Amino acid sequence: MIKRPFISSPVILLFILALLTYWLDLMTRPPEYIKDESLNLNPDYIVEELSGIRMDYERQIRRKFTAHKLFHFLDTEVTQLEQVSFVNVDPKNPLMRLYANRAEVMNKGEDVYLTGNVTAVRGAEEDNSNIKMITDFLHLIPKENFVKTNQPVTIVRFDTTIQAIGLEFDNRIGEVQLLSNVKAVNTK
Repeated sequence: MIKRPFISSPVILLFILALLTYWLDLMTRPPEYIKDESLNLNPDYIVEELSGIRMDYERQIRRKFTAHKLFHFLDTEVTQLEQVSFVNVDPKNPLMRLYANRAEVMNKGEDVYLTGNVTAVRGAEEDNSNIKMITDFLHLIPKENFVKTNQPVTIVRFDTTIQAIGLEFDNRIGEVQLLSNVKAVNTK
């Protein structure tokens, strides 16, 4: 009696061909997209030594900014600025100038977060009655002409120095609200 193999050779050949097809399919596939968070850390463009101006012709308001460097991140729609200054000129209000080491602009310019040696000056440089504020963090809301912080602040005007934690300042009406731990010293 002749013994036949349990599996015939055409079946073995089909099995090997199927394995080869599967292996070729794996080798020729493009690599799968891996969401790498470090890719979001790279800006899509960088601009150095820039300045800009925004005008509201109806109300004659002019906003100007300068920065040493600008980094724009496409995925998050965030713009970061280094060594930044903002100037707000409104004929109805005193001149407002802001300086900071860094700024982060979000929501298409609706929110600006200033950090690192933030200085705000309300009034012209030659005006003796100008108000100077110093803090490490400031949230600027340009449309409302409003700034606020929950960090320690120092305010200097004439011979008076005021220190507090937290501040809200409405430049339209010139009102400053100090939130807590307020201490004032008059050196006169």
